[in-house]
Amino acid sequence: MVDSHALNRRHFIAASAWSLPWPALAFPLAGTPVRLLVGYPAGGGTDLQARLLGQHMAPLLGVPVVVENRAGAGTMIAANELARSAPDGRTLMYTPASTIAQLPHTMLAVKYEPLRDFTPVAQCALGPSVLVLQKSIPATSLAEMIAYAKKNPGQLNYASQGIGTSAHVFGQMLARQAGIDIVHVPYKGASEVAKDFVAGRVHLQFASSSAAEALARSGEVRLLGIVAPRRSALFPELKTMSELGIQGMDLDTSLGLLGPAQMPRPVVLRIAQAARTVMAMPQVQSEFRAGGVEPRWAGSTEFAETIREADAGWARLVAAIGYKRQ
Repeated sequence: MVDSHALNRRHFIAASAWSLPWPALAFPLAGTPVRLLVGYPAGGGTDLQARLLGQHMAPLLGVPVVVENRAGAGTMIAANELARSAPDGRTLMYTPASTIAQLPHTMLAVKYEPLRDFTPVAQCALGPSVLVLQKSIPATSLAEMIAYAKKNPGQLNYASQGIGTSAHVFGQMLARQAGIDIVHVPYKGASEVAKDFVAGRVHLQFASSSAAEALARSGEVRLLGIVAPRRSALFPELKTMSELGIQGMDLDTSLGLLGPAQMPRPVVLRIAQAARTVMAMPQVQSEFRAGGVEPRWAGSTEFAETIREADAGWARLVAAIGYKRQ
């Protein structure tokens, strides 16, 4: 039986913590820089968001926030470093939550479990993956692209940021459901993909919303649809993949801050409150939207639930296509 008095007491304590003044939730490591890990190369959308967030969080925390890029293996390198770090608030990671939830289902080398080995601190933004087509391909819709691929088997390729990443799996799911033969080309980072995409060496990719926004500005691509459970305010004209007939790609993509497991609750609250303040700043909201993501703060508990749902969603997705971890 659930103890309603205990639940009410916990809710009161949590609410009281949010209402405490800044000194009462003082950051416990004054003068010690916070390392903010990013699992992608410098210059990409996630990196730029992290730098903007860190820049504005630093004065609120009273310590420097230093972004460190640990690119490679679909963010696994950065995630492993985070998992090994002390849970004292000095090491955080800014990352898509769906990636953290997805990798254990798609990569053999991944040993962590999302909610066992990390502490969700705060969600900061939402940004769906977008199916992007190189303009040189004579198709203006997903249906036309599928028809072209069927007439030209093995001639279209699709890019990802590595084997086992979401873009890789989404490409396999698209190929399987549409009955087409497309060739996977793995890269190490979004900037490398973008260069080859604009040059015409890459034909398709499931890009992050920030990468898709940048590619759209180049005028060399067409946006065909989004991976999301519902249409996005960022791309209101784009249908979801489910609406376009490709089922199972109904995953939300949120971005936020993670810490190592067993972070003290007061430290989590302090960092989450700083992130909340930053994400409410009009300038920050404007820059996030310009970069292709929707500012959307949520606290630790809600962010944890988002990761839990993403974990379950990825389990269903890989089972549906019979994907074997690589």
